[in-house]
Amino acid sequence: MSERSGTVVAFRVDASLRIGTGHVMRCLTLASALRATGADCHFILRAHPGHLAAAIRARGFGVHVLPAGQAGEPEHEGPVHADWLGASWSDDARSTAEVLARLAPDWLVIDHYALDRRWEEAVGAHAGRVLVIDDLADRSHAADLLLDQNLGRAASDYDPLVGRDCHRLIGPRYALLREEFRDWRAPSLARRRDGRLREILVTMGGVDRDDFTGRVLDALVDWELGEGVRVTAVLGAGAPALETVREQVTRLPYPARVLVDVHNMGAVMAGADLAIGAAGSTAWERCCVGLPTLLLVLAGNQAGIAEALDRAGAGIDLSSTGGVAALSRYGPVVREPGWLERTSRHAAAITDGLGVGRVARAMHEIECGGG
Repeated sequence: MSERSGTVVAFRVDASLRIGTGHVMRCLTLASALRATGADCHFILRAHPGHLAAAIRARGFGVHVLPAGQAGEPEHEGPVHADWLGASWSDDARSTAEVLARLAPDWLVIDHYALDRRWEEAVGAHAGRVLVIDDLADRSHAADLLLDQNLGRAASDYDPLVGRDCHRLIGPRYALLREEFRDWRAPSLARRRDGRLREILVTMGGVDRDDFTGRVLDALVDWELGEGVRVTAVLGAGAPALETVREQVTRLPYPARVLVDVHNMGAVMAGADLAIGAAGSTAWERCCVGLPTLLLVLAGNQAGIAEALDRAGAGIDLSSTGGVAALSRYGPVVREPGWLERTSRHAAAITDGLGVGRVARAMHEIECGGG
Protein backbone atom coordinates (compact mmCIF):
# COMPACT_ATOMS: atom_id res chain seq x y z
CA MET A 1 0.00 0.00 0.00
CA SER A 2 1.27 3.44 -0.87
CA GLU A 3 2.89 5.46 1.89
CA ARG A 4 1.19 8.61 0.60
CA SER A 5 -1.81 9.94 2.50
CA GLY A 6 -5.16 10.02 0.77
CA THR A 7 -5.30 6.41 -0.41
CA VAL A 8 -8.89 5.19 -0.01
CA VAL A 9 -9.86 1.56 0.49
CA ALA A 10 -13.47 0.35 0.52
CA PHE A 11 -14.52 -3.03 1.92
CA ARG A 12 -17.73 -4.81 0.84
CA VAL A 13 -18.33 -7.42 3.52
CA ASP A 14 -21.16 -8.61 5.73
CA ALA A 15 -21.69 -10.12 9.16
CA SER A 16 -24.91 -11.61 10.48
CA LEU A 17 -26.26 -14.31 12.74
CA ARG A 18 -26.20 -16.58 9.70
CA ILE A 19 -22.91 -15.50 8.12
CA GLY A 20 -21.04 -15.09 11.39
CA THR A 21 -18.40 -12.48 12.19
CA GLY A 22 -15.25 -13.95 10.63
CA HIS A 23 -15.37 -12.11 7.30
CA VAL A 24 -15.70 -8.71 8.98
CA MET A 25 -13.03 -9.50 11.55
CA ARG A 26 -10.38 -10.42 9.00
CA CYS A 27 -11.25 -7.35 6.92
CA LEU A 28 -10.82 -5.22 10.05
CA THR A 29 -7.37 -6.76 10.45
CA LEU A 30 -6.41 -5.77 6.91
CA ALA A 31 -7.97 -2.32 7.32
CA SER A 32 -5.94 -1.69 10.46
CA ALA A 33 -2.72 -2.62 8.67
CA LEU A 34 -3.58 -0.38 5.72
CA ARG A 35 -4.52 2.52 7.99
CA ALA A 36 -1.04 2.29 9.50
CA THR A 37 0.33 3.16 6.03
CA GLY A 38 -1.96 6.20 5.73
CA ALA A 39 -4.98 4.65 4.02
CA ASP A 40 -8.53 5.85 4.67
CA CYS A 41 -10.69 2.71 5.02
CA HIS A 42 -14.47 2.44 4.71
CA PHE A 43 -16.83 -0.50 5.17
CA ILE A 44 -19.97 -1.12 3.12
CA LEU A 45 -22.31 -3.65 4.72
CA ARG A 46 -25.94 -4.61 4.73
CA ALA A 47 -28.15 -4.19 7.81
CA HIS A 48 -28.50 -7.86 8.64
CA PRO A 49 -29.13 -8.80 12.28
CA GLY A 50 -25.66 -8.87 13.83
CA HIS A 51 -24.07 -6.63 11.18
CA LEU A 52 -21.29 -5.23 13.49
CA ALA A 53 -21.57 -1.64 12.19
CA ALA A 54 -21.14 -0.20 15.68
CA ALA A 55 -18.04 -2.30 16.33
CA ILE A 56 -16.50 -1.15 13.05
CA ARG A 57 -17.23 2.51 13.82
CA ALA A 58 -15.73 2.07 17.28
CA ARG A 59 -12.44 1.19 15.59
CA GLY A 60 -12.49 4.47 13.73
CA PHE A 61 -13.48 3.32 10.24
CA GLY A 62 -16.16 4.79 8.01
CA VAL A 63 -19.31 2.69 7.77
CA HIS A 64 -21.96 2.79 5.04
CA VAL A 65 -24.96 0.60 5.82
CA LEU A 66 -27.19 -0.68 3.03
CA PRO A 67 -30.82 -1.38 3.96
CA ALA A 68 -31.71 -4.91 5.03
CA GLY A 69 -33.84 -5.49 1.92
CA GLN A 70 -35.25 -8.76 0.67
CA ALA A 71 -33.58 -11.48 -1.32
CA GLY A 72 -34.50 -11.60 -4.97
CA GLU A 73 -35.70 -14.61 -6.90
CA PRO A 74 -33.53 -17.71 -6.36
CA GLU A 75 -30.65 -17.82 -8.83
CA HIS A 76 -30.09 -20.94 -10.87
CA GLU A 77 -26.59 -20.02 -12.02
CA GLY A 78 -25.41 -17.76 -9.20
CA PRO A 79 -23.13 -18.50 -6.23
CA VAL A 80 -24.17 -21.26 -3.84
CA HIS A 81 -24.40 -18.68 -1.06
CA ALA A 82 -26.36 -16.09 -3.07
CA ASP A 83 -29.14 -15.96 -0.47
CA TRP A 84 -26.68 -14.61 2.12
CA LEU A 85 -26.79 -11.23 0.40
CA GLY A 86 -30.30 -10.14 1.43
CA ALA A 87 -30.85 -8.59 -2.01
CA SER A 88 -30.37 -9.51 -5.63
CA TRP A 89 -26.79 -9.14 -6.79
CA SER A 90 -27.77 -6.39 -9.24
CA ASP A 91 -29.58 -4.36 -6.57
CA ASP A 92 -26.64 -4.75 -4.24
CA ALA A 93 -24.26 -3.67 -7.00
CA ARG A 94 -26.30 -0.52 -7.68
CA SER A 95 -26.43 0.40 -3.98
CA THR A 96 -22.74 -0.26 -3.52
CA ALA A 97 -21.84 1.69 -6.68
CA GLU A 98 -23.62 4.75 -5.27
CA VAL A 99 -21.38 4.64 -2.21
CA LEU A 100 -18.24 3.96 -4.25
CA ALA A 101 -18.99 6.89 -6.54
CA ARG A 102 -18.70 9.16 -3.50
CA LEU A 103 -15.63 7.46 -2.04
CA ALA A 104 -13.68 6.95 -5.30
CA PRO A 105 -11.53 4.23 -3.68
CA ASP A 106 -8.10 3.24 -4.94
CA TRP A 107 -8.92 -0.32 -3.84
CA LEU A 108 -12.17 -2.21 -3.38
CA VAL A 109 -11.82 -5.27 -1.12
CA ILE A 110 -14.60 -7.86 -1.47
CA ASP A 111 -15.06 -10.60 1.11
CA HIS A 112 -18.45 -12.17 0.43
CA TYR A 113 -19.46 -15.66 -0.69
CA ALA A 114 -22.60 -14.26 -2.38
CA LEU A 115 -20.70 -12.06 -4.84
CA ASP A 116 -19.01 -13.07 -8.08
CA ARG A 117 -17.70 -11.72 -11.37
CA ARG A 118 -21.05 -10.19 -12.40
CA TRP A 119 -21.18 -7.98 -9.32
CA GLU A 120 -17.47 -7.17 -9.49
CA GLU A 121 -17.71 -6.08 -13.12
CA ALA A 122 -20.80 -3.98 -12.36
CA VAL A 123 -19.02 -1.94 -9.64
CA GLY A 124 -15.43 -2.19 -10.85
CA ALA A 125 -15.51 1.09 -12.74
CA HIS A 126 -15.87 2.91 -9.41
CA ALA A 127 -12.63 1.51 -7.94
CA GLY A 128 -9.02 1.69 -9.03
CA ARG A 129 -8.29 -1.98 -8.29
CA VAL A 130 -10.12 -4.95 -6.82
CA LEU A 131 -8.96 -7.43 -4.19
CA VAL A 132 -11.18 -10.48 -3.66
CA ILE A 133 -10.85 -12.57 -0.50
CA ASP A 134 -12.17 -16.06 -1.19
CA ASP A 135 -12.11 -19.43 0.54
CA LEU A 136 -14.17 -21.57 -1.78
CA ALA A 137 -12.83 -21.39 -5.35
CA ASP A 138 -16.38 -22.03 -6.52
CA ARG A 139 -17.17 -18.93 -8.63
CA SER A 140 -15.47 -16.61 -11.12
CA HIS A 141 -13.99 -13.23 -10.22
CA ALA A 142 -12.98 -10.00 -11.93
CA ALA A 143 -10.05 -9.13 -9.66
CA ASP A 144 -6.59 -7.63 -9.80
CA LEU A 145 -5.57 -9.54 -6.68
CA LEU A 146 -7.06 -12.66 -5.09
CA LEU A 147 -6.37 -13.97 -1.59
CA ASP A 148 -7.23 -17.49 -0.46
CA GLN A 149 -5.51 -18.21 2.86
CA ASN A 150 -6.53 -21.84 3.16
CA LEU A 151 -4.14 -24.73 3.71
CA GLY A 152 -4.15 -27.16 0.80
CA ARG A 153 -5.36 -24.63 -1.75
CA ALA A 154 -3.32 -24.31 -4.98
CA ALA A 155 -3.09 -21.27 -7.24
CA SER A 156 -4.15 -23.52 -10.12
CA ASP A 157 -7.55 -24.01 -8.43
CA TYR A 158 -8.35 -20.51 -9.67
CA ASP A 159 -7.13 -20.98 -13.25
CA PRO A 160 -10.67 -21.23 -14.67
CA LEU A 161 -12.04 -18.56 -12.30
CA VAL A 162 -9.82 -15.48 -12.73
CA GLY A 163 -7.96 -13.74 -15.54
CA ARG A 164 -4.33 -14.44 -16.31
CA ASP A 165 -3.31 -11.03 -15.00
CA CYS A 166 -4.89 -11.62 -11.59
CA HIS A 167 -2.21 -11.91 -8.92
CA ARG A 168 -2.88 -14.71 -6.43
CA LEU A 169 -1.88 -14.97 -2.78
CA ILE A 170 -2.50 -18.56 -1.73
CA GLY A 171 -2.15 -20.35 1.59
CA PRO A 172 -1.83 -19.61 5.34
CA ARG A 173 1.38 -17.67 4.69
CA TYR A 174 -1.05 -14.85 3.84
CA ALA A 175 -3.54 -15.43 6.68
CA LEU A 176 -4.99 -12.13 7.89
CA LEU A 177 -4.04 -12.26 11.56
CA ARG A 178 -3.88 -9.39 14.02
CA GLU A 179 -0.48 -8.38 15.40
CA GLU A 180 -1.35 -9.79 18.81
CA PHE A 181 -1.01 -13.35 17.50
CA ARG A 182 2.43 -12.66 16.11
CA ASP A 183 3.39 -11.02 19.42
CA TRP A 184 2.13 -13.97 21.49
CA ARG A 185 3.67 -16.63 19.23
CA ALA A 186 7.04 -16.98 21.00
CA PRO A 187 5.76 -17.10 24.61
CA SER A 188 2.95 -19.42 23.57
CA LEU A 189 5.32 -21.90 21.92
CA ALA A 190 7.61 -21.78 24.96
CA ARG A 191 4.67 -22.68 27.23
CA ARG A 192 3.90 -25.82 25.26
CA ARG A 193 7.25 -27.51 25.60
CA ASP A 194 6.22 -29.35 28.75
CA GLY A 195 3.17 -30.90 27.04
CA ARG A 196 0.90 -30.48 30.08
CA LEU A 197 -2.89 -30.10 29.89
CA ARG A 198 -4.02 -27.28 32.16
CA GLU A 199 -6.43 -25.13 30.14
CA ILE A 200 -8.92 -26.14 27.44
CA LEU A 201 -10.31 -23.40 25.21
CA VAL A 202 -13.71 -23.84 23.55
CA THR A 203 -14.26 -21.43 20.67
CA MET A 204 -17.02 -21.92 18.11
CA GLY A 205 -17.09 -18.43 16.63
CA GLY A 206 -18.63 -15.23 17.89
CA VAL A 207 -22.21 -16.21 17.02
CA ASP A 208 -22.37 -20.01 17.50
CA ARG A 209 -25.98 -19.98 16.36
CA ASP A 210 -26.58 -23.66 17.11
CA ASP A 211 -24.90 -23.71 20.55
CA PHE A 212 -22.07 -26.09 19.79
CA THR A 213 -20.33 -24.54 22.78
CA GLY A 214 -22.91 -26.03 25.12
CA ARG A 215 -22.67 -29.43 23.45
CA VAL A 216 -18.89 -29.47 23.83
CA LEU A 217 -19.08 -28.48 27.50
CA ASP A 218 -21.45 -31.38 28.12
CA ALA A 219 -19.22 -33.83 26.23
CA LEU A 220 -16.19 -32.84 28.30
CA VAL A 221 -17.89 -34.23 31.40
CA ASP A 222 -16.85 -37.67 30.14
CA TRP A 223 -13.20 -36.64 30.13
CA GLU A 224 -13.11 -36.62 33.96
CA LEU A 225 -10.76 -33.65 33.81
CA GLY A 226 -9.82 -33.73 37.45
CA GLU A 227 -8.08 -31.16 39.56
CA GLY A 228 -5.88 -28.59 37.86
CA VAL A 229 -7.66 -28.44 34.49
CA ARG A 230 -9.97 -25.54 33.62
CA VAL A 231 -12.22 -24.96 30.60
CA THR A 232 -12.72 -21.51 29.06
CA ALA A 233 -15.53 -20.87 26.59
CA VAL A 234 -15.44 -17.77 24.37
CA LEU A 235 -18.58 -16.26 22.83
CA GLY A 236 -19.71 -12.99 21.33
CA ALA A 237 -22.25 -10.80 23.11
CA GLY A 238 -24.72 -11.50 20.30
CA ALA A 239 -24.53 -15.30 20.58
CA PRO A 240 -28.11 -16.59 20.95
CA ALA A 241 -27.08 -19.20 23.55
CA LEU A 242 -24.88 -16.94 25.68
CA GLU A 243 -27.09 -16.87 28.77
CA THR A 244 -27.77 -20.60 28.49
CA VAL A 245 -24.03 -21.31 28.44
CA ARG A 246 -23.42 -18.97 31.37
CA GLU A 247 -25.95 -20.92 33.42
CA GLN A 248 -24.55 -24.22 32.19
CA VAL A 249 -21.04 -23.60 33.50
CA THR A 250 -22.38 -23.17 37.02
CA ARG A 251 -23.53 -26.81 36.96
CA LEU A 252 -20.49 -28.50 35.41
CA PRO A 253 -18.38 -30.92 37.49
CA TYR A 254 -15.16 -29.19 36.43
CA PRO A 255 -13.92 -25.57 36.68
CA ALA A 256 -15.21 -23.51 33.76
CA ARG A 257 -15.74 -19.88 32.78
CA VAL A 258 -17.27 -17.89 29.92
CA LEU A 259 -15.49 -14.93 28.31
CA VAL A 260 -17.55 -12.53 26.17
CA ASP A 261 -16.35 -10.25 23.34
CA VAL A 262 -12.72 -11.03 24.05
CA HIS A 263 -10.31 -8.31 22.90
CA ASN A 264 -7.12 -10.17 23.81
CA MET A 265 -7.66 -13.46 22.03
CA GLY A 266 -3.93 -13.87 21.42
CA ALA A 267 -3.31 -13.95 25.16
CA VAL A 268 -6.27 -16.28 25.75
CA MET A 269 -5.04 -18.74 23.11
CA ALA A 270 -1.46 -18.51 24.38
CA GLY A 271 -2.73 -19.44 27.85
CA ALA A 272 -4.50 -22.58 26.65
CA ASP A 273 -3.01 -26.01 26.03
CA LEU A 274 -5.77 -27.45 23.84
CA ALA A 275 -8.58 -25.90 21.82
CA ILE A 276 -11.85 -27.42 20.73
CA GLY A 277 -12.99 -25.15 17.96
CA ALA A 278 -14.63 -24.51 14.64
CA ALA A 279 -12.50 -24.95 11.54
CA GLY A 280 -13.07 -21.37 10.41
CA SER A 281 -10.74 -18.39 10.16
CA THR A 282 -9.74 -18.68 13.83
CA ALA A 283 -7.96 -21.90 12.88
CA TRP A 284 -5.04 -19.80 11.58
CA GLU A 285 -4.91 -17.82 14.82
CA ARG A 286 -4.59 -21.07 16.75
CA CYS A 287 -1.88 -22.30 14.39
CA CYS A 288 0.13 -19.10 14.78
CA VAL A 289 0.41 -19.61 18.55
CA GLY A 290 0.84 -23.38 18.18
CA LEU A 291 -2.42 -24.32 19.89
CA PRO A 292 -3.43 -27.96 19.17
CA THR A 293 -7.10 -28.24 18.20
CA LEU A 294 -9.89 -30.77 18.03
CA LEU A 295 -11.72 -29.41 15.00
CA LEU A 296 -15.45 -29.25 14.39
CA VAL A 297 -16.96 -28.47 11.00
CA LEU A 298 -19.86 -26.05 11.54
CA ALA A 299 -20.25 -24.89 7.92
CA GLY A 300 -19.60 -26.42 4.53
CA ASN A 301 -16.62 -24.16 3.79
CA GLN A 302 -14.83 -25.46 6.91
CA ALA A 303 -14.59 -29.09 5.84
CA GLY A 304 -11.49 -28.62 3.68
CA ILE A 305 -9.72 -26.65 6.41
CA ALA A 306 -10.36 -29.36 9.00
CA GLU A 307 -9.16 -32.11 6.67
CA ALA A 308 -5.99 -30.20 5.73
CA LEU A 309 -5.11 -29.41 9.36
CA ASP A 310 -5.65 -33.04 10.32
CA ARG A 311 -3.34 -34.18 7.49
CA ALA A 312 -0.72 -31.66 8.62
CA GLY A 313 -0.81 -33.02 12.17
CA ALA A 314 -2.03 -29.70 13.61
CA GLY A 315 -5.14 -31.23 15.16
CA ILE A 316 -7.86 -33.83 14.73
CA ASP A 317 -10.81 -33.46 12.37
CA LEU A 318 -13.72 -34.66 14.51
CA SER A 319 -16.11 -34.53 11.56
CA SER A 320 -14.53 -37.71 10.22
CA THR A 321 -15.35 -39.61 13.42
CA GLY A 322 -18.78 -38.26 14.40
CA GLY A 323 -18.34 -34.62 15.41
CA VAL A 324 -19.33 -33.57 18.93
CA ALA A 325 -20.79 -37.02 19.57
CA ALA A 326 -17.29 -38.48 19.21
CA LEU A 327 -15.59 -35.93 21.46
CA SER A 328 -15.99 -37.92 24.66
CA ARG A 329 -13.51 -40.58 23.52
CA TYR A 330 -10.65 -38.16 22.76
CA GLY A 331 -9.70 -37.40 26.36
CA PRO A 332 -7.13 -40.22 26.45
CA VAL A 333 -5.79 -39.23 23.02
CA VAL A 334 -4.82 -35.68 23.98
CA ARG A 335 -3.21 -37.01 27.20
CA GLU A 336 -0.93 -39.40 25.33
CA PRO A 337 2.72 -38.52 26.10
CA GLY A 338 4.05 -36.08 23.51
CA TRP A 339 0.73 -35.54 21.67
CA LEU A 340 0.21 -31.92 22.73
CA GLU A 341 3.83 -30.92 22.15
CA ARG A 342 4.05 -32.67 18.78
CA THR A 343 0.73 -31.30 17.53
CA SER A 344 1.73 -27.80 18.65
CA ARG A 345 4.89 -27.93 16.53
CA HIS A 346 2.95 -29.02 13.47
CA ALA A 347 0.40 -26.24 13.99
CA ALA A 348 3.03 -23.54 14.45
CA ALA A 349 4.71 -24.52 11.17
CA ILE A 350 1.58 -23.60 9.19
CA THR A 351 1.60 -19.81 9.63
CA ASP A 352 3.88 -17.27 11.30
CA GLY A 353 1.37 -14.44 11.79
CA LEU A 354 2.94 -12.09 9.26
CA GLY A 355 0.39 -12.60 6.48
CA VAL A 356 -1.39 -9.26 6.71
CA GLY A 357 1.87 -7.44 6.06
CA ARG A 358 2.49 -9.59 2.99
CA VAL A 359 -0.98 -8.80 1.65
CA ALA A 360 -0.51 -5.07 2.23
CA ARG A 361 2.83 -5.17 0.43
CA ALA A 362 1.30 -7.02 -2.52
CA MET A 363 -1.36 -4.29 -2.79
CA HIS A 364 1.36 -1.65 -2.69
CA GLU A 365 3.38 -3.36 -5.41
CA ILE A 366 0.36 -3.64 -7.70
CA GLU A 367 -0.64 -0.04 -7.05
CA CYS A 368 2.85 1.09 -7.95
CA GLY A 369 2.94 -1.06 -11.06
CA GLY A 370 5.60 -3.42 -9.76
CA GLY A 371 3.39 -6.45 -9.13
